[in-house]
Amino acid sequence: MMPEATVPMEHALIVAALLFGIGLFGLMLRRNIIFMLMALEVMLNGAALAFIAAAAHWGNPDGQVMFLFILSIAAAEVSVGLGLVLQMRRQIRSLDMNDASQLRG
Repeated sequence: MMPEATVPMEHALIVAALLFGIGLFGLMLRRNIIFMLMALEVMLNGAALAFIAAAAHWGNPDGQVMFLFILSIAAAEVSVGLGLVLQMRRQIRSLDMNDASQLRG
């Protein structure tokens, strides 16, 4: 029987912070709306990893419940975001956020 491999909570939180930081950096750096949506997804995955790591460390299933909420929020964000992307592409023929000011109605 093989011993159970465990990841220390600090390592998981470092990876979660790196994911969140990469997503935040991508959100601030890019102006293309598709890249911005991908950066938001990376940030949500970093937050979800932090919840899972904390739940595993304390032996509490609440982190997994929060992960399911984050997963459902991410799915809703993708569906709404892709609808906005399609409308932007149809109306202004660009996916640059600087051109989105033309969408004011």
